[in-house]
Amino acid sequence: MKRNFNTWLSTFRSSIATYGFYVDFQKVYSNVDAIKVELNILNSLIGSKNIGADFLSLVEKYPEILKAIPVLLAKRESEIYCQDENGAKVYNFTQKSSNTPEEYAYFMKETGLFDLIANHVINSLVDYVLGVEVGMDTNGRKGRIGDAMEDLVESYLIKAGLVKGVTYFKEMTISAIEEKWGLDLSSISNQGKAEKRFDFVINVGNKILAIETNFYSSNGSKLNETARSYKTIALESKDIAGFSFVWITDGFGWKAARHNLEETFDVLDHIFCISDLENGVLETLLTD
Repeated sequence: MKRNFNTWLSTFRSSIATYGFYVDFQKVYSNVDAIKVELNILNSLIGSKNIGADFLSLVEKYPEILKAIPVLLAKRESEIYCQDENGAKVYNFTQKSSNTPEEYAYFMKETGLFDLIANHVINSLVDYVLGVEVGMDTNGRKGRIGDAMEDLVESYLIKAGLVKGVTYFKEMTISAIEEKWGLDLSSISNQGKAEKRFDFVINVGNKILAIETNFYSSNGSKLNETARSYKTIALESKDIAGFSFVWITDGFGWKAARHNLEETFDVLDHIFCISDLENGVLETLLTD
């Protein structure tokens, strides 16, 4: 029985965020701990009445404090580029840097860090960096949503009775599938010229299921590219005996890219969403 695309799309959800999705606090704490000693040394500058001279003295005694400076500006890199009317300069915040202490002092003054530290805007650089790290960690949410979708799908694979490394495998390439089970997947690898990695591969009985998973909470060009790419795989793989391509996707982002998704929906028999997983589609697929 052919499914109705609009009905299927209406089950898509806005988020799959877990409680640990928003901030990876263990990573935050680890990053702060890595420079906690240097930050505590810099704490001695808080409220300084002559912060320029005090900073120069501190750098001379404890040059290792330099590595803690970039994160004060929410930067991960050890090199920072700056320019003004006096020209351009690259500041290297390592102990092997060729920058002079006076240049670092100029950097601190012009970026506003001296003002931040000296005028009691903050009381602890450790607490300040903790907040900076939390803010920077939000940039990792895009990657975490992909991981969350994979984890969710994997939980349903396990629920269906599959065993990792025995009946299902993670992150498996086309060439690895061909080698392990003797399949010819050249039709989806451009005659072996293009390598592709599937999120999951299931081996049940005499059939191989290659699964891709993703979740899009917002719209973007990536969705259209993904839909077109998976439509191509669906068409190129339909005549491969013992092999089926499965796409599990969800997210409100598809609402705005519905036409591309519908084109793939029309040609790919095994396209599912989270609601399908909840309704036991994997169990049905494995026993067909």
